Amino acid sequence: MEFLKTLRIEKENQGVSTGQNWLDGESGPPLDVFSPADGKLIARVLTATEAAYEKVVEKAHQAFLKWRMVPAPKRGEIVRQISNQLRVYKDALGALVSYETGKSLQEGKGEVQEMIDICDFAVGQSRQLYGFTMHSERQEHRMYDQYHPLGVVGVVTAFNFPVAPWSWNASLAAVCGDVVLWKPSSKSPLSAIAVQHILSDVIKDNADVVPEGLFSLVVGSGRAVGENLLNDRRIPLVSLTGSTRVGQHAAQAVSARFGRTILELGGNNAIIVTPSADLAMAVTAIVFGAVGTAGQRCTSTRRVIVHDSIYDKVAGSLAKAYESIRIGDPLDPKNHMGPLIDKGAVEQYRQALDQVTAQGGKILYGGKVLEGDGYASGCYVQPTLCEVQNDYPIVQSETFAPILYLIRYSGDVSEAIAIHNDVPQGLSSAIFSNDIRETEQFLSAAGSDCGIANVNIGTSGAEIGGAFGGEKETGGGRESGSDAWKGYMRRQTNTINYGRDLPLAQGIEFDI
Repeated sequence: MEFLKTLRIEKENQGVSTGQNWLDGESGPPLDVFSPADGKLIARVLTATEAAYEKVVEKAHQAFLKWRMVPAPKRGEIVRQISNQLRVYKDALGALVSYETGKSLQEGKGEVQEMIDICDFAVGQSRQLYGFTMHSERQEHRMYDQYHPLGVVGVVTAFNFPVAPWSWNASLAAVCGDVVLWKPSSKSPLSAIAVQHILSDVIKDNADVVPEGLFSLVVGSGRAVGENLLNDRRIPLVSLTGSTRVGQHAAQAVSARFGRTILELGGNNAIIVTPSADLAMAVTAIVFGAVGTAGQRCTSTRRVIVHDSIYDKVAGSLAKAYESIRIGDPLDPKNHMGPLIDKGAVEQYRQALDQVTAQGGKILYGGKVLEGDGYASGCYVQPTLCEVQNDYPIVQSETFAPILYLIRYSGDVSEAIAIHNDVPQGLSSAIFSNDIRETEQFLSAAGSDCGIANVNIGTSGAEIGGAFGGEKETGGGRESGSDAWKGYMRRQTNTINYGRDLPLAQGIEFDI
């Protein structure tokens, strides 16, 4: 495949890099990477040892000591050049993301566009790392706060978005004066290696400004890399995308050493559909949210809470729409949905549907693993509609698969909101309604308890301009836009006495 050659992906690839340099001769167990699209071996990656990890962290720390002193706008200029390089490689990298993870080609390219967008955002942010000025109660004193770089930022990403979450973190961290150590998912490391090759071009062109170790990559197991990263006092901030279980472990490990975390964990995202909704618009948003990335987005639509008066109409429209979903090779732009990431995910899909029926639910459409021509990898499934109650244990948990739960509500929108909020997770949410009272209630303090709450758009496909993250078991972290940059810096309050006396605060007197 030509895109592999373009991205410098070989049959065997080093998985450890400090920027321009790749560490040879210190490899752990080799990792074979297969495509869920066709089941074929894409390439092999030589993973990190603990000794290699130590070398990378030490190089990153040394890079930080230099990078923090580079003026922020100049740091932004490096990120601008990265953005331009990503534009050059957008099609090739998008194709690799699609082939390695199984998401559609449209979504693969869209993920790279997301990288470009956040880099552009970060360039502007590099000139706006602002603090505030406060009035002092003491005469001839000035007070203000400012932000300083943190250090080495550990970024742990998941398979479903193998490159975009890295960019959300890395672009902001870089303009803030931090350096980044990236541990990608072992299920999708090739996309990360391709990004590292793209970065190396920019690093080489700016060797007088960019220290080796600014952007590091470590592909390796949880034992050799993950646990060391979580427990490493040289890494003051760990940003992790993953399951709630993994996030809980990470939070405990990092907090035990008083480090910081940005956690992007599970979602159980719902859309409320009220009687006043534009149903054609709602159905389109629901279907994209549920089947995009084969239901393997943290923002995928898992639940649809529909008023009883329109339930049958919505359910029928969704079933009809599901019949039109084209499932197959993700590199074929005609297809809507590709495969799940691997056979383990297929088994989780099967088990979840077994639990649906065992707990009293009903499968309205789908529920089958696809076989035959084009489905040889064994990872293709039908998107599935289920009629359930919100309190079913299976509905309360997140299943990373294209399973959509339909739930009835009656009464006013407050009943729907109560159902909506009655899950442990709190990432993304939406309401479809043309009643301003309903939409404003949904956005109020008594409304959605999620980090993202939308009106008349779906739960997935967030723009980079807003802060991305959720509440409750979703982890509470924020990445990407708005003022998320502050999470990558340490805050300092400064008081300056420019007078000749030494008055104390609160009117305290101390004469000697």
